Amino acid sequence: MTLKQLEAFYWTATLGNFASAAARLHLTPSTLSKRISELEAELDTRLFSRSSQRALPTASGERLIEHARHMLEIQSRIRADVTPSRLFQGTCRFGISELVALTWFPSFVRRVQSLFPDLVLEPHVDLTAHCERKLERGELDFAVIPGPAESTHLRSELICQLDYTWTSSPERLAPDTQLMPQHFIEHPVILLEPQSRLTRLVNDWLTENRIEIRRSLTCNSLSALIELTISGVGISFFPKQYIDPLLSKGYLGRLEYGGDLPNLRYYFESRRDDTRALLRTMRDMVFEEATFQPRVRT
Repeated sequence: MTLKQLEAFYWTATLGNFASAAARLHLTPSTLSKRISELEAELDTRLFSRSSQRALPTASGERLIEHARHMLEIQSRIRADVTPSRLFQGTCRFGISELVALTWFPSFVRRVQSLFPDLVLEPHVDLTAHCERKLERGELDFAVIPGPAESTHLRSELICQLDYTWTSSPERLAPDTQLMPQHFIEHPVILLEPQSRLTRLVNDWLTENRIEIRRSLTCNSLSALIELTISGVGISFFPKQYIDPLLSKGYLGRLEYGGDLPNLRYYFESRRDDTRALLRTMRDMVFEEATFQPRVRT
């Protein structure tokens, strides 16, 4: 048997889907199937049940999963010690939120490209829920998103906490206005789409504070929300450190509220069963680069 055969088997068994395993390993489905068939012939046993549409391991397959994982971990450690450059080849697919894309992400990409020129990055800007589903299916290697993850199959490592504030254009409400429940009835509230982790937090906060919204506008773009708020369409909720330049220049005004406001925590998320050295390196670089200050252009 070969490590490639064990790798094909392990990820198919772990992800429960032949197509997802093939995509993760950058193989065609036929190549993946061939490697598993060769392994079954070598061991003279069926590793997956053919009576299900999903890739369900047989009893023999279940016993092999842990052995395969140990073999792949040994392979990873050998490569890290003997030929570390080989860890950073191929394609790395990962998910990020729009706020990451608008702040420190370009610096992260430049650094990765400088250190590992043979590694191809494929970032996907998406909502937390979408990224986590792709992580579970093995379609992404990691994600940097609001969390923590709700799935027990995913590992969440805290990067930082972002504090938020209500804002509006000075023409709509004067800066430092003390918000009252009546303001949320009188003024439209602009929020990200309902699937957003932040919108869920804001809605929970509104419910806890018994605040009613009469008019709302939802959008799937943070940049669009900021422009709508600057234009005076309504009031909205943004990370303090990101919009600080807009506040200092008078494009937006901070609105005060007496109670605690929701905050958002960002995490490095990955599959618990993925122990590759590549992930550890990407995680360390994310922690070093992650700052949610707006980019300054001169």
